[in-house]
Amino acid sequence: MGDISKDIQSTFKNNKVKALINIKYTANWLSSRENSFFKDFGISPQQYNILRILRGAGDKIKAQTVKERMIERAPNATRLMDKLCEKHLIVRERCEHDKRVVYVTILEEGLTLLTEIDKVSSNLNMLNNLTEKEAEQLSNLLDKIR
Repeated sequence: MGDISKDIQSTFKNNKVKALINIKYTANWLSSRENSFFKDFGISPQQYNILRILRGAGDKIKAQTVKERMIERAPNATRLMDKLCEKHLIVRERCEHDKRVVYVTILEEGLTLLTEIDKVSSNLNMLNNLTEKEAEQLSNLLDKIR
């Protein structure tokens, strides 16, 4: 099991400082593992998030709604969607009645990619060392911080 003090060879003024550094260190570790995992599929974690949102919607939804539902509120969500369009995973269309509104739909290729990812997503499970009870406790503590 990891120990933040050993991992970064540091001591801390108190446990709150240690916890904050540990959260940041762990977030970076998680992000790095995610980036590596999704690289094999030719997408980023943020693009994966967009695809999952669209699959869950079941039908076309406003691009703005996608942005609001994203885990990471990416200021470059439009660019991320552009890349997914270029890869023929999603399609965007302007609303006939209001040209400012853009609808986004996941294509069959996007659904197929998500199915492929789902098959090996256990490789991405970074919480295997936690019990269900510990995962719940961690989630509650993170909610409490926010």
